[in-house]
Amino acid sequence: MKYLCLVYLDEGRLDELPDEDCVAYDSAIRTSGHCLASEALESVRTATTVRMRDGKVSVTDGPFAETKEQLAGFYMIEARNLDEAIALAAEIPPARVGSIEVRPIRPIRETVAAANAVPHA
Repeated sequence: MKYLCLVYLDEGRLDELPDEDCVAYDSAIRTSGHCLASEALESVRTATTVRMRDGKVSVTDGPFAETKEQLAGFYMIEARNLDEAIALAAEIPPARVGSIEVRPIRPIRETVAAANAVPHA
């Protein structure tokens, strides 16, 4: 099953987390075959929020919400179950200074395809 591990942390604590630790973990989880994709994000100060309301696009520069922890990156992983996903997420280095939100991926494409499939005669 696929899970998305969203990495949240207070950007003020980034200096407590050596980049080398993150790169080493990324290399290890990719080698294990569990990692489908991963990326670190630039500072929340570089964020742009886009909304579409009543046919009009609204763009807001910079951080939208004032929170202590910001989205800093993600890992898309493959795990047998939630317990294995949690074990993998616990090893993500930013978990030491922030938090990791683990969410199952909703197989929307597969669900729609199955619903629209025509039974073979």
